[in-house]
Amino acid sequence: MEISSEIESQIQQLDEKFKNIDQKTQTHLDGLLWAKPITYWDYIQTDALLNLQIQRTTLPDEMVFIMYHQVNELLFKMILWEINQVCHCEKPETQFFTDRLMRISRYFDMLTTSFDIMGDGMEVDQYMKFRNTLTPASGFQSAQYRMIEFASTDLINLIDHRFRATIDRNTPYEHAFEHLYWQAAGKDHTTGKKSYLILEFERKYKAEFIRHMQEYNTINIWQKFKQLPENDQKNPQLVEAMKHFDKTVNITWVMGHLNAAKKYIESGKGSAEATGGSDWKKYMHPKYQKRIFFPELWTEHELATWGE
Repeated sequence: MEISSEIESQIQQLDEKFKNIDQKTQTHLDGLLWAKPITYWDYIQTDALLNLQIQRTTLPDEMVFIMYHQVNELLFKMILWEINQVCHCEKPETQFFTDRLMRISRYFDMLTTSFDIMGDGMEVDQYMKFRNTLTPASGFQSAQYRMIEFASTDLINLIDHRFRATIDRNTPYEHAFEHLYWQAAGKDHTTGKKSYLILEFERKYKAEFIRHMQEYNTINIWQKFKQLPENDQKNPQLVEAMKHFDKTVNITWVMGHLNAAKKYIESGKGSAEATGGSDWKKYMHPKYQKRIFFPELWTEHELATWGE
């Protein structure tokens, strides 16, 4: 068989590639002779993925609940993947920055529109039964969502609004962590006592969260935006992408979650508490905590009426 010039060129490129990492080209070519062709199910790891849904009850709609939240976590991973490309790029160009932000927003748009699966896709009676087996677990305990927040904005914008005046960039991370807005969902600030929900969440993730807070202190999306040339910061397409991301995450998605929760929790067929025991309305509603990633991009009126 005659070897074409194109194949010869590719072999030479492979040889150069393997030499650069101190590998023998012949060994890798031998390996190709015995390698199995890739299949869709092997590449996607379908069997493993479809065996990750383990119910705690015999109620069919619990499977919907499990899969829905697993899909959420996969989308959170996609969002973090895009955020990291922006934040760890030394000097991102405006178009690259804009494109990645719109990718992230589309993922959150998908999350927002998917709440019909929760709002209309489960029987209230079934949910009110199987939710009792989930206590004290809560969607509050999504670590990836917290990491998205840390990587999106300056830490001060994630501090409970009651304590923002006492915290600045010189505040120790441990102290700032204790005053993050979501601490209000499981901490009595009068006594300082934390709920089991918070204690277990911190036991698992606190060290990782502190590292994440430090890592993104100067490279979060807002800081990357401020590092762009001044003219680029006024680029209408980029500003719109920033505002769309902010509003989608902190109003649209949150309200979708809140409205889905209200249908079940306020159904009158069980406890009106969230599974984690939090004051879920004040914790979730954006008008209370004023979760805003990029406050400098909004007018005073928009800030004052945020989430209303």
